[in-house]
Amino acid sequence: MGKTRKDIEKDKTMINQAFEETVNESYDEKNISRKALGVDIGTSKTVFAKNGNGNGSRDYLSQRNAFIEVEYSKFTEKILKQNEIRHYRLKDSIIVYGDGAEVFANTLNQVTRRPLKNGLLNANEVNAIEIIRGILDDLIPDPEEENAPLCFSVPAAPQKSQSDIIYHEAILKRLLDDKGFQSKSINEGMAVVFSELEKENFTGFGISAGGGMCNVCLSYLSIPHISFSISKGGDYIDDAVSSVTREVSTRVRSIKENKLNLLNDPENEIEDALHIYYDDLIRDLVMTMKKSIEETSRIPKLSIPLPIVLSGGTAKPKGFKERFENYIHQVDFPIEISEIRMAKDPLNATANGALIAAMYAG
Repeated sequence: MGKTRKDIEKDKTMINQAFEETVNESYDEKNISRKALGVDIGTSKTVFAKNGNGNGSRDYLSQRNAFIEVEYSKFTEKILKQNEIRHYRLKDSIIVYGDGAEVFANTLNQVTRRPLKNGLLNANEVNAIEIIRGILDDLIPDPEEENAPLCFSVPAAPQKSQSDIIYHEAILKRLLDDKGFQSKSINEGMAVVFSELEKENFTGFGISAGGGMCNVCLSYLSIPHISFSISKGGDYIDDAVSSVTREVSTRVRSIKENKLNLLNDPENEIEDALHIYYDDLIRDLVMTMKKSIEETSRIPKLSIPLPIVLSGGTAKPKGFKERFENYIHQVDFPIEISEIRMAKDPLNATANGALIAAMYAG
């Protein structure tokens, strides 16, 4: 027999009371570290977050996790320096990385390479660690005090790469600790929960749809109960569309990020393919959520509906939320959903959540 409205309200009261009793002390303003930093190290971009000048404001900086290798010449090196494009010399080549790599790739009609693939360090790129080190050094200032707290995002372990996440996390922690921080990892989906679900007492689903994968976390009172990822993201869409349209993935990505509106009918072959592969990704994400919930026994026994927050660059095109919502309603989803909404700042939500976690790490 289902719970009555009175029982549901009692559950809500229980959540609020439990939250206040267990975490209010740790979230006291006196315990906040204003010198804390947050970093979202994603497949597509690295985003750095710090506290602003007051009123809860945040400052963000980002760099693309991309690089391109060009033949070395003194002239090319001079041009790169004059335009302040990040690079370093490697034997007879110049490695151009960060945002400048995308500019070079478009100019030369080439495809950028990635130091990360499917959310993890790219084992096929021998210079991956050095490129990530360079991007972190460029973005993140030296700590204001020794062992200043810093949280960085890591994906949930893909089913076929359980051991890879251990190596990935350890390398990133080493790079950040070497800069003088006391770093700690946070699950990417959980970071979205910290960023967006404070009013719900950090209870609900946080979803980060990024370049290499989609990460999902179900949290109850700031405690993660389910975390998983699917190895489909923006790169999957770019590569798939590139394959069927014969267009380079760099241009596909530019169209996706700057022009795509999933609420409108496609106007050309590339947009048509983008609609098809977005539907495929969303369908896979929803069905994996449904299966993960049905197969776990760790779900809290609560009858209140839960919110879902969507974030990440892959979720940013107009119409993503509506298509996701449509698929949720089509399946017999095992948990009642109160609302589905976009993060206030989809591109920076994970970095903001990592910052919040670092602020209260002590």
